[in-house]
Parts: sequence; C-alpha cells; structure tokens
Amino acid sequence: MKIAVLVSGGVDSSVALALLKEQGHDVTAFYLKIWLEDELSYLGNCPWEDDLEYVRKVCAQFAVPLEVVSMQQAYWQKVVAYTIAEVKAGRTPNPDVLCNQQVKFGAFYDHIADGYDYVATGHYAQVEHLLDYSLLKRAPDPIKDQTYFLCQLSQQQLRRVLFPIGHLQKFEVRQLAEQFDLPNKSRKDSQGICFLGKFKFSDFLRAHLGDHPGNLVEFETGEIIGSHLGFWYYTIGQRQGIGLSGGPWYVVDKNAAQNTVFISCHYQQAVEHKKGLVVKNMNWIIGFPSNQSELLLKYRHGADMHPVTVSFENDAWVIRLHQESKQGIAAGQFAVLYDNEICLGGGVIDKAF
Repeated sequence: MKIAVLVSGGVDSSVALALLKEQGHDVTAFYLKIWLEDELSYLGNCPWEDDLEYVRKVCAQFAVPLEVVSMQQAYWQKVVAYTIAEVKAGRTPNPDVLCNQQVKFGAFYDHIADGYDYVATGHYAQVEHLLDYSLLKRAPDPIKDQTYFLCQLSQQQLRRVLFPIGHLQKFEVRQLAEQFDLPNKSRKDSQGICFLGKFKFSDFLRAHLGDHPGNLVEFETGEIIGSHLGFWYYTIGQRQGIGLSGGPWYVVDKNAAQNTVFISCHYQQAVEHKKGLVVKNMNWIIGFPSNQSELLLKYRHGADMHPVTVSFENDAWVIRLHQESKQGIAAGQFAVLYDNEICLGGGVIDKAF
C-alpha cells in the first residue's frame, strides 16, 4: 500500500514509520510545519527546527522520502483563531482535537488527495476497517490512549487512517525504538500545545489578549481574597499559578463577564455537585447508539471513564452522569463517549449542571 506517514520528530511517529517500512509498504514521510514564525517570533527560536532534524535522520535511516508541508495558514485559521476566541469567551478549548480534525486529517488530507491509500500517524488509538464503516477503538494503554483527541473525525477521514502503534503499550514502543536504533530513541515525549512547543500558553495569551486585572473570590464565602491578571489565564481544576498562601487553592469557576475567578481550598466539595453536561457540535463517528444506558464518558484526556446516560433534549445532547463528578468540568472542553472500547465520538461541553 502507498502510505503517507505524518512524522513529528518524536519516538511514536518514528516507530510507526519504521513498522510500516518493515512491513514492505510504499512509505512517504510528511512533516507538517505549523509553527507561526511571524505571529510567535516574540516567544523565541522556532522549536520545529530540532524536530525536523530528527525527522530527517529517521527518514535517512530507512531511505524514506520526506516532504515538508506548510500548514501555517490553515492552522491559524482553523485552530489558533478558534482557541483565542474560546479563551476570550471564558471557555477552555482543546486545540489538539481541532488540529486532528481540521489540519492533520483535514487540510493535509485534502493536500495529498488521491495520491495515497492511507494516512498513518503515531497516535495511541486503534482503527478497525469493516466493509461499510470503520471503528475507532481505545488503545490498550489507558494513560496514553489518544482517542479523546480523535473524537471529531468523520467516517470519511477515519476510513483512510492507520495507527501502526495503537495496539502497543508505551514501553513496547520504546523497546522498538531501541531495536530499530532510532536517532531519537531516548527523546522525551512532547508536552503542551503543538504550535507552542516548549513555550508557555500563558505567554501566548498575554500577547494576544493582554492583561486585564480582576478579583480572585473565595467560592464558599464570596469574599475577595486576591487579584489576577485576566480570567483567561485560568481553567477549572487549576492549582498552579494562583499565588496565594494558605492553600492549596483550586480554580472551581469563572465569570467572564465580571472577569472574576472563583477559587476554593475544598476542591472536590466545590465541584462534586455536577451531575450532567450539555454538549454542542456533537460528532457521532458511527451514529447514535441504541443502548443509551451503557455508555462511558471522558471529559478530559486520561484514564478516567464515567458511566452516563445520553439523550437529545431541546436541540442539544444531554449527558447525565450516574455519579456526581469529582473533577471540575470546564466549558469548551470535549465530552467524548464510548461503548466499551469503541469511541463513538464527541462534542464541545457547553455547560455543566
């Protein structure tokens, strides 16, 4: 098969490329250049230069042709602008979900058009291609599973996707990197938002939204106990960066209109009362399931799964948790639904109740 492999310079995508090459496929590597030099030059040197150097070494090792594709304009229009608008509105967006849907399997998918049979990535997820449709399934490694970030893919996108390492545990991928003697075999996993690299999200927000001082209010008493530089620097559940003694303090709510951030020392008591979510822009990968009582929910990336019931009410999808939440639920994040190991799709959390 003729396969386009998206490579990042990290271990996961490099092992994915090596496995496909070893299996005898006709492989071409693609590096998506999304770093915005002009817009982000104030943050320092471009982090993609180190990534691309590793990519070139891996491709040379396996004699795989490499193409560098500029996706900066598409990324700005479809991901970065959306992220800024959501943060300014007081919500907590997930740029990685939009990057997968709109760029990696969107704009790039359109770029290669009919030239390849499949697009492969180093995601920790599994896809099962059946006769008439494809299933997105969780990876066996619950911590590394990345189906949460793939919840907005359509059937058309999923039909041409391969995840060569999706059936593996992280330690197995590291072992393969050693066996292949990859030049990046000891490289640490990347963290944070892909277009920022090693730079802080708060610095990016400060450049685009500036500072806007407001009050830190104790959730239980309504007492003003501190100040902040802008509600957009905070998200529900945040503990670091509040800057007050007598804690630990957690962000439990925000009021964007009043530029107020509510904090509490009693995190679970402050957020536990949430029993459900209202979700918009719901994407069903294989349609709405008939068995509504057996579904599982993720409302953030990680291993935690919550039993839920789903219904369609007043032109919105309503997800009711069988047990009250013990973690903060942030509007703007994605609610992703599962039927056991099958990822059914996801949508944007509009509000919790």
